[in-house]
Amino acid sequence: MKKLLLVAMMAFGVAMNAQDGGELNVGGTIGLPIGDSSEANVTGSIEANYLFNVSEDFKVGPAVSYLHFQQEGADVAFLPLAVASRYSVSEKFVIGADLGYGLGVRPSGFTQDGFYYRPVVGYKVTDKITIHADYSNVSLDNATASTIGLGGTYSFSF
Repeated sequence: MKKLLLVAMMAFGVAMNAQDGGELNVGGTIGLPIGDSSEANVTGSIEANYLFNVSEDFKVGPAVSYLHFQQEGADVAFLPLAVASRYSVSEKFVIGADLGYGLGVRPSGFTQDGFYYRPVVGYKVTDKITIHADYSNVSLDNATASTIGLGGTYSFSF
């Protein structure tokens, strides 16, 4: 697991240096578990992505996050590695999606992995700060780990 995290961080660093005009976004989300995950009390995630300008309104790039489901007994957590895309609908509104793979990383031995997707709708409070609503899902063998959340990101332009 440490090797995978190291490789992901190195790829993220290479992507940041690969092109001028990119945007690093860091943030977090607090959410409510739904569906198969409804026995959890609360969810939280931290995230980072580096988006390249494809056009004036469309950006795409690598993303990594940590998604945690807090519940009685044993918590469940995932490390989603994904491709993020964002489209500026207007000067203030953004829509997007993250697609990738969520690795099970719970310390007590939970190692089930699955397809990860996360649609996002955001409102730009300033050029640097965006608040967003999202739905995160990791599709597992016999269940899904799902949450709806509210959060924010801070952008660094390069």
